[in-house]
Amino acid sequence: MARPGWREPMLATLTERRFSDPDWVFERKLDGVRALCVRDGGEVRLWSRARKPMDGAYPEIADALAERGGERFVVDGEIVAFDGHRTSFAALQPRMHLADPARARRSGVKVYFYAFDLLHFGGIDADGLPLRQRKRLLRDAFDFGDPLRYAAHRNGDGERFYAEACAKGWEGVIAKRADAPYTPGRTADWLKFKCVREQEFVVGGFTDPQGTRSGFGALLLGYHDNGALRYAGKVGTGFDEETLRALLDRLTPLEQRASPFDGVVRERGSHWVRPELVIQAGFAEWTPEGKLRHARFAGIRDDKAAADVVREGR
Repeated sequence: MARPGWREPMLATLTERRFSDPDWVFERKLDGVRALCVRDGGEVRLWSRARKPMDGAYPEIADALAERGGERFVVDGEIVAFDGHRTSFAALQPRMHLADPARARRSGVKVYFYAFDLLHFGGIDADGLPLRQRKRLLRDAFDFGDPLRYAAHRNGDGERFYAEACAKGWEGVIAKRADAPYTPGRTADWLKFKCVREQEFVVGGFTDPQGTRSGFGALLLGYHDNGALRYAGKVGTGFDEETLRALLDRLTPLEQRASPFDGVVRERGSHWVRPELVIQAGFAEWTPEGKLRHARFAGIRDDKAAADVVREGR
């Protein structure tokens, strides 16, 4: 009998091409934290895509999966919080860094788990099956009801669904090849149609605060490209006082004398850090020089490894 366990998640590739195709299914892109949920006869374990445990941060999700699923399973999905009718990564921030289940329950942040793929159930691996078949198995594998939600999809009509998603203020759409198996790592069988420009960046430094600002002025951001950390520009908006202090506390122990970026970076009052912290930022566009325009901080991404952060799109 096959045994359930953690496995590397399948990741979508960003594309600017919007299309409709009867051989593809289309799901809402959720603005939350990826979670691989595993049970092998005992407790349910929640893992981030970087294989960090998240049970303490989302105990009600683990409890619901244990109560409403089988004894053995591996299910892939997204943990989200809402700001109005939209999923919001920023709204999830107070829960992301907690390890104490009691504190997580007292946080006041209500969370939900959207299950979108089934990799193992009842001693049988399903990851080699076509996606449509895995989705049918997933629907029957759990007794869905809050906080567990089945991630619905549309067949074929990706362009109309994308237009609806953007009109509703969603992050975008994920297009998935309907007959594809579950393949670990980044793949062209899953594609991202984004309504907004947003991605992860590695923090390589920060600048001194100006005026009455506390903590720091801006974060200096980068991404990996063929082994080098490329400078992508800075982000100085989107922080409240608590976040400024928390980020400075995380960055101070990482300070180093030399810049981690490839090439010369000229930013006044710069402090360099080991490139280990990952954040998410929204932005208007990439400039022709490869820098971010009008970047805004969205949150810390402890669920993603710095080495995996690359530039998405052009």
